[in-house]
Amino acid sequence: MTFDVIKRHRWWFSISSIAVILSIISMFMYGFNFGIDFTGGTIVEIEFSKPVQVSAVRENLKAFELENAVIQLSGADATESEGKTVMIRTRNLEASESQAVVAALNKNLAEGTVKRIESVGAVIGSEVTEHALTNLLIAFVALALYITYRFEYRVALSCLAAIFHDLIMVLGIFSFFHLEIDSSFLAAILTVIGYSMNESVVIFDRIRENTHTHKRTDTFADLANASIHQSIHRSCYTLSTVLFACCSLYFFGGDTTKNFALCMIVGFVSGAYSSICVATSLWAIWKSNNKKDARNVRA
Repeated sequence: MTFDVIKRHRWWFSISSIAVILSIISMFMYGFNFGIDFTGGTIVEIEFSKPVQVSAVRENLKAFELENAVIQLSGADATESEGKTVMIRTRNLEASESQAVVAALNKNLAEGTVKRIESVGAVIGSEVTEHALTNLLIAFVALALYITYRFEYRVALSCLAAIFHDLIMVLGIFSFFHLEIDSSFLAAILTVIGYSMNESVVIFDRIRENTHTHKRTDTFADLANASIHQSIHRSCYTLSTVLFACCSLYFFGGDTTKNFALCMIVGFVSGAYSSICVATSLWAIWKSNNKKDARNVRA
């Protein structure tokens, strides 16, 4: 006996609605923690007399509420977790704050020489952000038109609904846990969009094939369920493969890649769920309510 995904569409719609509402509430209540790529900030680079660990540097920065700073190691002797030359990228600091941070690190870790302390502007300014959002909107419209041409407009809107669902899930998680959003986050979001679209298109492509091979007495729910079960193994293999890579990056890639990897982990899991349970159910219910369609006409 196979699991009837479409029959339980109220479950999926309820779960997704609650998750989306909570994510939107979180975004309005807590906002976003934009990194210095968006806001600008201060770079402090210090060369210590002996190797220091990233965890020790971060622990000392907690006293200044800078524990979310980006810490990078450099130099020929640097390893993944420790090194002599440390670069700290954080929010805008006053000169006195910068000196206090340097003094604390010299006292608690090792004597060091300041190589530079400088303020940097936002790498991604408001104008660039506006252009990026405009281009993203154009891309969504282009995708909708292409999928409408390739399949039909109901498929296009169902796919877009799944993509928006996944984006809101990622944004909600980052907002609620106050995780930093930087330039790598944008790359991860674009990857999530591509993954979500691909997963949905795979299932709808199978639905289109089954439309020609299944009996005309089969309902749209039957078509959707059959297509899901035929493609779910492929979706699970794809998801497990990308999750293995992303989890490896999250746990072993260092602090600078954690948020990048987490964005993709959340987006990929949400994308697999939304393509199977949300987009397909939405299409099946939508088509089933179209009384003019031949499959809904009973002799």
